[in-house]
Amino acid sequence: MTSMLRARRMLVGVVALAGALTACSSGADVTERQIISDAGRAEVRRALDDVVAAGYAGVQVVVTEHGRNWTASAGTANIETGAGFPEDARVRIGSNTKPFVATAILQLVSEGKVDLDAPVDRYLPGVIQGDGIDGTRIAVRNILQHTSGLPEYLELPELNFDDVDTALRQRFDAAAMVRNAVSTMPGHFPPGEKAEYSNTNYLVAGLLIEKVTGNPYGDELTRRISEPLGLHATYVPAWDETDLRTPHPQGYEVIDGVRTDITRFPTSLAGPAGAMVSTGAELNRFFTALLSGKLLPPAQLAQMQRDTRPLSNRPAGIDYGLGLAELAVPCAKEVWGHGGSIPGFKTFNGVTADGRAVSVVANERTADDTTVQHVFDTAVCAAS
Repeated sequence: MTSMLRARRMLVGVVALAGALTACSSGADVTERQIISDAGRAEVRRALDDVVAAGYAGVQVVVTEHGRNWTASAGTANIETGAGFPEDARVRIGSNTKPFVATAILQLVSEGKVDLDAPVDRYLPGVIQGDGIDGTRIAVRNILQHTSGLPEYLELPELNFDDVDTALRQRFDAAAMVRNAVSTMPGHFPPGEKAEYSNTNYLVAGLLIEKVTGNPYGDELTRRISEPLGLHATYVPAWDETDLRTPHPQGYEVIDGVRTDITRFPTSLAGPAGAMVSTGAELNRFFTALLSGKLLPPAQLAQMQRDTRPLSNRPAGIDYGLGLAELAVPCAKEVWGHGGSIPGFKTFNGVTADGRAVSVVANERTADDTTVQHVFDTAVCAAS
């Protein structure tokens, strides 16, 4: 949903790869029972091929219905070897971390440990103070909904690195990044006035989880979500775990005109705003469990989907609730989900009202992601 790294200069030190992209044929079906009609599968495969034709390294879609998966891919997971996407590819999910964090906070709300309408300052006294920024006036709800007016911490000049190795060795402290952001940049608007996507909100949300529970936010996400759902490939990397666990595709980005392998990433820079790793199938399982009421009581799930707001700094078609968005698609289906963008990876995710879950991941980011979005739309709307 948003770039987790504005400072591309940080990536220049990664080994650069140049040359033409060799596309692999679309992957085979991975289940025997039909999920999407043959015609629908053909449409999805054409959409996958269009992504590769548009210049992406590779792309994978996982469609889940009634606990069964159908997976297809195009392009390559590794432009040096030409290998295809692994079925259970671990990828960086970027801002798809946010629904996990929001779910944990709403579980704390259901347990009576957090009040959605209480000021953030109740839980993090003195942390959110600055020019036009007052933590006594910003509610927990504002943080989850991006209606706080907090500035974007990724715009801090100290996060613009010339040397990637420096960033990979550094442990970024979420509290320090929040304090630096609110003390050096003014608030963008009074709380509740509008919705403007800012990753700072979810750094604050992670700090809130840690303050209330006394545990690292990653441990809480594992205990509350990943373990109960059996999400064995879904995790928050340790700060010094800059590589992905296998199997995984490489992640690429074109930097100064050169396709560059940027699979390694300083995950503490993204933190609770975007550090998690997962697979398409496990993201589908998470969103399905969330939207079917397996992770939250009805009152808290309703809060996630109530009072959605259009994001003023994002394209139309994303109405944001509390860590969950209603997504516009070109068919008469109600879809809730999220998305993520982080160096090397772009993800689109959602679940329809009738229970079809779709995850799309591309192992490259470009300025124009319409072809990747089209894979998601096609898979969501394809006939059964």
